[in-house]
Amino acid sequence: MMKVTVYGPGCARCTQTAQIVKEVLETEGVSFTLEKISDYAEIAKAGIMATPGVALDGKVVSVGKIPTVSEIKDWLRTPG
Repeated sequence: MMKVTVYGPGCARCTQTAQIVKEVLETEGVSFTLEKISDYAEIAKAGIMATPGVALDGKVVSVGKIPTVSEIKDWLRTPG
């Protein structure tokens, strides 16, 4: 099971990022858990300097933008 973490204070961009990632993973049939981190100290500890940020299984894959569907699919194709 993949662990997806979305980092952000809960703004509209962060909410949209979580939603699009969730939709793509569900469409692709990926088994995952979704965690949202809004604590600024935890966001900084993860190395996220601009939100929204996304990590898959602890590896940061996106920072400071809303990812596109094709970008998310690329993350799934790129091994660890």
